[in-house]
Amino acid sequence: MKKTMIGMLLHFLSVLLGILTLLVLIQAQDQSGFISIDCGLPEHLNYSDKSTTINYISDANFINTGVSKRVQVNITVLQQLEYVRSFPNGVKNCYKINVTNGTKYLIRASFYYGNYDNLNDPPQFDLHLGANVWDTVKLHLNVSRYTIREIIYTPSLDYIQPCLVNTGHGTPFISAIELRPLNNKTYVTDSANSVLSLHGRLDLGSVTNLQYRYENDVYDRLWLPFQWIDTKKLNASDYLLLQNDYTPPAIVMRTAATPVNASAPLLFHWNADNVTDQYYLYLHFNEVEDLTQNETRAFNITVNGEFFYGPMIPGYQVTDTVISSAPLTGAARYLISLSKTENSTLPPILNAVEIYKLKDFSQSETV
Repeated sequence: MKKTMIGMLLHFLSVLLGILTLLVLIQAQDQSGFISIDCGLPEHLNYSDKSTTINYISDANFINTGVSKRVQVNITVLQQLEYVRSFPNGVKNCYKINVTNGTKYLIRASFYYGNYDNLNDPPQFDLHLGANVWDTVKLHLNVSRYTIREIIYTPSLDYIQPCLVNTGHGTPFISAIELRPLNNKTYVTDSANSVLSLHGRLDLGSVTNLQYRYENDVYDRLWLPFQWIDTKKLNASDYLLLQNDYTPPAIVMRTAATPVNASAPLLFHWNADNVTDQYYLYLHFNEVEDLTQNETRAFNITVNGEFFYGPMIPGYQVTDTVISSAPLTGAARYLISLSKTENSTLPPILNAVEIYKLKDFSQSETV
């Protein structure tokens, strides 16, 4: 009888995980709230992107300045990068895009030079959101590379105004603007005037070396494959995954990095532009191995030698996210160390990481 009850419980849990996975897959088909603007695309055109199925529209109804240009490269590029809107006139040119105020958005601006002006001289210019300085955009002459700037922002108005600002280093332009509504419970900062600017979002232990976004990611975040030296890859045998509010893609969470030397810590770092910069760190975990009764995996996490979190015991087929409770600041370099506890039989793992720099957007949301 006891074995029968255990079998029924295991079957129920298996079915439940299957349903949860199915719900995530169904959610992945829903582009509700997505705003996908192909800048410079002729007004009468729209399309569904071949690789992501995301529906893109022209920017003609969002701005009345600038000129449409087509890139001049002989390679295949993302469909939304084939056109640009260039701004040869005026110092500051702004879009006006309607949004749902109070909703947290991932806002991404993409730039692909592609020698659209036949000058072979990529410009440099500033990107603003209303009166707030978002970032400086520096472009590549390399035709295989494009540049993105991405923030997580909650507008208080029913529209936003991304602006291109001429700083005297060439004509500003833009390729695409994308807005993705997020779960308001996620990516929370300690200030209403603060936004999170993407510093890095990495898929660790990738076995495909591919970049993932929608439809694998329901929020269309871009995950870049990354492999450290002195680490090896672990790979789950299936996609079953009980998600949390952050919902990192199952295909990202099914792989992990772990030290080659089982007794060594798992280390990574990034450098700050200034010691006064503030960062939020998000570490995503999922136990990808079905451990035996004699195996344990537990580890502590430190930042520059200071205790950050622990002991971390990743759940099997369960997403766990460890978050900065307050921004990290005051250092020129941040060294993250994951070290197994004394009683752990297995080394630490890490599936994915996100790093954001905190920015002050206390100026007006309007131009």
